[in-house]
Amino acid sequence: MKKLFVIVCLLLPVLSLQAKAIQEDYKNAEERSRVSYAFGMLMASNLKSIDLEFDYNAFADGLKTMLESLDLQFSEQEAMEMVEAAIQKSMEKTSEENQRRETEFLTKNSQRPEINVTPSGLQYEIITATDGEKPNEKSIVRVYYNGTFIDGTPFDSSNEDDGAYIPLDMVISGWTEGLMLMSPGSKYRFYIPSSLAYGKEGIQSIIPPYSTLVFMVELLEITENENSDLERIRNR
Repeated sequence: MKKLFVIVCLLLPVLSLQAKAIQEDYKNAEERSRVSYAFGMLMASNLKSIDLEFDYNAFADGLKTMLESLDLQFSEQEAMEMVEAAIQKSMEKTSEENQRRETEFLTKNSQRPEINVTPSGLQYEIITATDGEKPNEKSIVRVYYNGTFIDGTPFDSSNEDDGAYIPLDMVISGWTEGLMLMSPGSKYRFYIPSSLAYGKEGIQSIIPPYSTLVFMVELLEITENENSDLERIRNR
């Protein structure tokens, strides 16, 4: 019952899509209308990551029937199974589309003359080259970085005046491999396939499934890999 309630709350904003031909001025409406609109608007954000098609009339009937304790056409268990199956199907469809998009991007990107490709599938572009010591898989490095998806949408950056400290054995394998190619002062752009990042699962609400991650990285320095340094960094 509790799980079903959560699903109903998740889908509640769909009612806001049953808009009138001319949208009301909710800013100047009565309190009940203002609150209802605001509730639907905020809750709708939960639906953006779920690619589902709705019959809004049927949805409204189901919601009204449930809230007013009228005769239900399905048991709660049947309804739960139907909703879970629909969400699973949507997620699988999204994953397949993301996988296709990633394959197409990496194939096309690898054909650019400035792109290097490692045996693991990591793609990288050298923006600024330097000679010198390179980190190993146990090193801790200080970097500036900016991460985007392949469409240019940003999702992460160092956002620190002095850069970010990165233990190479505590990050995704694409980062570890890429940083081991660099020397202090160099700047690379990495195209990290999902197989070297967060894979077919991604990170909910942050990294979609089958996401190639694009990072612009400047290696500032390699620090000593001492326990005291690691403890200091973990406590930052």
